[in-house]
Amino acid sequence: MTRQLHLNLFIHSRGHHEASWRHPASSPLALTDIRYYQDLAQRAEAGLFDSIFLADQLALGDDVDQAARTWLEPVTVLAAVAVATSRIGMIATASTTYTEPFNLARQFGSLDHISNGRVGWNIVTSWLATAARNFGGTGQVSHADRYARGEEFMTVVKALWDSWADDAVIDDRNSGRYAKADRIRPINRTASDRSTTRANTTRWPGRSTFHAARRDGLYLCRPDRPTPVAASPRGMPRPCSPRTWRRRPRRRSTPT
Repeated sequence: MTRQLHLNLFIHSRGHHEASWRHPASSPLALTDIRYYQDLAQRAEAGLFDSIFLADQLALGDDVDQAARTWLEPVTVLAAVAVATSRIGMIATASTTYTEPFNLARQFGSLDHISNGRVGWNIVTSWLATAARNFGGTGQVSHADRYARGEEFMTVVKALWDSWADDAVIDDRNSGRYAKADRIRPINRTASDRSTTRANTTRWPGRSTFHAARRDGLYLCRPDRPTPVAASPRGMPRPCSPRTWRRRPRRRSTPT
């Protein structure tokens, strides 16, 4: 039986060691210079890596005075990396607690088209109390509330991606008709009350789907339509139909 090894480049500062940024052989480019990320992605692509990955945290670390961590916002970085590469997959981290489903669905849908179907989303719920304060909170959102919001968040995002039918866009210049309005389906979703904790959501009937979005699972979009494609845990994306990905078993991880 032939087995393949899939390689992913986790770009984190100038290296994962807290002192890696001081190494004489590390890049002289600033961590705010997009050429640093483009160069690493191009090298990874030339070396036949499957993907690059960008982590993110929404607050400064306690060791900021001596360790270089996260700088540029990951979704923005991937847009610039996409035009500098042609084949490698690109995965960005985004939080379900401190953004809104429409914004995130639109951002990753745009990246999907810019990259011609090479973008992936690492879904996190952001446990840092310092992140909560950056968004106007007074303390850490509880684990239960973050995952309740995350489950509803994923339901809404997937519905938004599915809201355009495959044949919705006509782009017929001769007739002057761009799209079929009746093939664009409003999701008619009413948000749960999050006025107090930002994560007070309603449980929805049926089997939970949020387990597939935990830290060892990814979702990608397809370039031909805004429909999710499942990504195998710590592996390469496997295209499947909208129905198939909902049934695909996924290994669970310890919630964080």
